[in-house]
Amino acid sequence: MLPVKPAIMFLLSLLVCIFMFGSWLMSSLNLDYAQSAMAELRQRQITDTFYANLDRINAHHRQMEHNTQGLARMGSLFNSLQDSPGVTEQRLRQSLQQALRDFPDSYGGSVWFAEGQGERGLYAYRQENRILVEPIPAAEQQLIRQWYERLISLNSQTDTLPDPANNWMPAYYKASIDSAVISHVVLIFNTQQQPVGVAVTDWRAEDIVRTVSRVEVTPGTFSFLLDTENRNLSSLAEAKNVTRAQALINGIIDLNLYEQLKPQAAPQIISTRQLASPMQQLELPLNQRDYALFFSRTQAGMLFGIGVPRAEIDAVLEPMRASNFRIVSVTALVLLLISALILYLVAGILRQLHNLYTDSLTDLPNRERLLVDLKKRRTDALILLNIDSFKEINDFYGHECGDHVIAELADALDEYLFNEEQWQGSQLYRMPADELAIWLPGDHDEASLRPQLNDLLNFISGLHITWHDQEVPVNASLGAASSAQRGSSEVTGEALLPGANIALELARLHKDNYVIYDERHKVRESYEQNLIWASRLKGALETGRIVPFFQPIMDIKTNRIEKYECLVRLLDEQGEPISPVQFLDLAKKVRLYRSITRCMVESSMRQFADLPHTFSLNLSCEDLLDKELSDHIIDTVAHNQIGSRVIFEILESEGIENYAAVRQFIDRAKALGCRIAIDDFGTGYSNFEHLLRLDVDLIKIDGSLIQQLDTNPTAMTICKGIVQFAEELHMQTVAEFVHSPAILAKVRELGVTFAQGAAIGMPSASLITRITMTGE
Repeated sequence: MLPVKPAIMFLLSLLVCIFMFGSWLMSSLNLDYAQSAMAELRQRQITDTFYANLDRINAHHRQMEHNTQGLARMGSLFNSLQDSPGVTEQRLRQSLQQALRDFPDSYGGSVWFAEGQGERGLYAYRQENRILVEPIPAAEQQLIRQWYERLISLNSQTDTLPDPANNWMPAYYKASIDSAVISHVVLIFNTQQQPVGVAVTDWRAEDIVRTVSRVEVTPGTFSFLLDTENRNLSSLAEAKNVTRAQALINGIIDLNLYEQLKPQAAPQIISTRQLASPMQQLELPLNQRDYALFFSRTQAGMLFGIGVPRAEIDAVLEPMRASNFRIVSVTALVLLLISALILYLVAGILRQLHNLYTDSLTDLPNRERLLVDLKKRRTDALILLNIDSFKEINDFYGHECGDHVIAELADALDEYLFNEEQWQGSQLYRMPADELAIWLPGDHDEASLRPQLNDLLNFISGLHITWHDQEVPVNASLGAASSAQRGSSEVTGEALLPGANIALELARLHKDNYVIYDERHKVRESYEQNLIWASRLKGALETGRIVPFFQPIMDIKTNRIEKYECLVRLLDEQGEPISPVQFLDLAKKVRLYRSITRCMVESSMRQFADLPHTFSLNLSCEDLLDKELSDHIIDTVAHNQIGSRVIFEILESEGIENYAAVRQFIDRAKALGCRIAIDDFGTGYSNFEHLLRLDVDLIKIDGSLIQQLDTNPTAMTICKGIVQFAEELHMQTVAEFVHSPAILAKVRELGVTFAQGAAIGMPSASLITRITMTGE
């Protein structure tokens, strides 16, 4: 049992750990999944915001391209009509003003004609609520001429489709309006589709910053737009913290994002705009803070992007992490408490099991453990050991000494069995009271067991057990049973304990050192019969089959029936009476004797309640010393008010010397008018002192003396002395077992008062009132 308990606790603890680890793993996986889902949702939000702003910028690009195309058409028309009367530069100015009014998304617009056409050009731009038109300064005309030549060169390359981004100029400073701009340039063609100049629309830097600054993702998000020369037009230009903003701008420029652009696999969220301008991502660590950069090329060939602090992206996950941490913590705490409770309960159950199968005094396995073990075993022997005179040890030295003796004996035996080769594999058990048991594996017949039993007895008798410096002598009686018993087939382990018990009882009964159980002695069958009879007795009491039979007692002088003796009988299932010889002794062993006495007293008194006859009841000393039973008898006599007709015959047996208790009952009975008789006087424990100390009224002379009156002079002499003693004490006498007229004649000769026996009448269920004497 002891090795099993740690193993069970270890396995349970391991299961608890696995369970808690599994719960933690599942929680972690759920958190990872939730974080992944939330991160994906966050990425989707950022992507949608990015493309929404990219679309807004591209829409502005397209509108500017549309405006520039309109200016180019106007320039073509002006070029074709410039030789016509009334077409003047003033007309061009007015047309530019009107075009700019029609193009609210453009800050300014220019029309420039090349040298072949008399190089000239006008620039219209907004100033507050006015639209001003001025000649294009020479410095700006030089820049426009460069783009004119570049576009002519690109336009001549007919093998590839023109790239719209080629029509956008990088950001540059325009002195005429004192502002940085990004311009869109389109060639002006004559009627022969030959380039004659360019049309230009401007997007002022301030307007760009405002457009780009409308991005909203997180509080710390910033946006930027890089032209083809990697110059930055950013929302950071309006930031309050100029130093931090400049650091971010420098960091973005240093990344040279144009070189970072590369083909990517299609993203998870696919749309036309994503395929046209796939968003790319980079990490930007700056000033101990990480940013996630999302960027893509615009329709104009520029690069638009947004920067989101990584902490703000992850911030949305923090509540989830905190919530999950709380859930995991609470769950772990609950699981830990439940696990601790389970382990505590299991430990308690194991302790109870340990206590159930272990003796607390010796820490040996007990009788319950032996019964369980015997069910598993087939070939073995069992030895029961009973300490001799253990009651005397307890009474003389005290129960603490008794426990000490058992504990010392158990320790010594356990060591002896472990060290002796012939006892290898055996197991010692503590049985109830003062018994121990030894289980011995293997086949053992009577011849092989005897030497071992003798050695065991010698070892026990050689032990020196002391109590308060005084040696306590220890001896034992042994009962043994083997699965291979002589005269019988092999028996199971379960049958060994009853066999060893029987053998031990026989050893104690016959005062032998040991007895080896042998089925040929039929002791088990005797026990079986006793159990059967005990069951029959209990059934007879419950069904009213314990009844009184009545034997008549004759007055010798008048030859009339004066009284009856009530004798117990058991009626079998067929109603046939069974003599008390067969069941009375057993009734004492199985504690049914008191019930039989009560039944006889109550039945007899009911029988004679309304009759004039005197009747006698047999009581043993055990009945008189039983306070509860004796009180019941006295109460029953008092209740029926027939004390004057009741005689209690006290059977001479052990205990009658307890005169005080016996005399107490007699005095109470006599107070109700009852008389007292001594039964079977003259043999056994017969003592004339009983007659003097117990205030006896009648003496019933033992039948063994009466039966020999006609053949044995000694019996005649003893009976004559009893009668004379009784007459002197004014006591009446009754002769039992008067079985013949010859014996009856001798009884008359002695002067005995009453007689009963076969010559007068045998016990019967009904009362015998008239007798015809045989031989008279």
